[in-house]
Amino acid sequence: MVDDKANNRLLLQTYLESAGYRVRLTASGEEALRSITENSPSLVLLDVMLPGINGYEACRILKLSKSHRGLPVVLVTALQGEEERVKGIEAGADDFIGRPIHRLELLTRVRSLLRIRRLHDELEQKILELEKAKIQLQQLAVTDGLTGLYNYQYFKHKLQIEVARSRRHGLPVSLLMMDIDHFKMYNDHFGHPLGDRVLRRFGNLLFEHVRQIDILSRYGGEEFALILPGTPKDASMIVAEKLRTLIEKSYFPLSEKLPFGRVTMSVGAACCPDDASTEEELVRKSDEALYRAKNEGRNRSVCA
Repeated sequence: MVDDKANNRLLLQTYLESAGYRVRLTASGEEALRSITENSPSLVLLDVMLPGINGYEACRILKLSKSHRGLPVVLVTALQGEEERVKGIEAGADDFIGRPIHRLELLTRVRSLLRIRRLHDELEQKILELEKAKIQLQQLAVTDGLTGLYNYQYFKHKLQIEVARSRRHGLPVSLLMMDIDHFKMYNDHFGHPLGDRVLRRFGNLLFEHVRQIDILSRYGGEEFALILPGTPKDASMIVAEKLRTLIEKSYFPLSEKLPFGRVTMSVGAACCPDDASTEEELVRKSDEALYRAKNEGRNRSVCA
């Protein structure tokens, strides 16, 4: 409640507190603006005729503020006439109460505005929840449920974009196809739940050691794909060897009980435009290189 006259403040305080509201009193526009910022009230009763910043100006300041834009403001005035009401509307006031103030009218208007404010807040909360849910759905649409990496559909979409960019600007883009060696043996020995743990750890290790611009995806099963924008073939082989060595030296649960004693991977690499001019051809060349890596003894990197 903002009023420079003590009797007016006391009267409104009595009316409002008798109805169960908590009231904070201020005597000037400047004091009110400070108090509103500090205490975040649910509603403001603002006398028009104030020293310094008057009620119209204080209301306008509040309505221009992002943090107080939705705060209901009721202008209290003894002035009559359309001109005064137009000034209040232009300042952004939500309602008007004329003097002398009647208790029932005051409480009815306050309840009404507080209900509108509550509905407004609930609507904003619902909008925030819907936006959050929309973002989560968008993430789920492109994310592999087990590893949290990008899924096959997103991989295909991004590879098409990167190959088109490569052709348009003459920049290389490389693709690594990576497959966990003897993964079926691991699953057969220890079961699928532990196999899933290996896939998650495998994906996390790779993700932690690639660039932000690289696109790492679970291609399917125990096979993963890594798109390397702006990377020529020789540099892609350096990346392939770095990641292959990382996996070879990393610990995976119970891997020491396998016949080969550790988890390893094979890598096939290909580059556009050196080896392919389309995304389909790039995938095929990488797959062929991966197949050769498997045939040549696994735990190695081979380029197209």
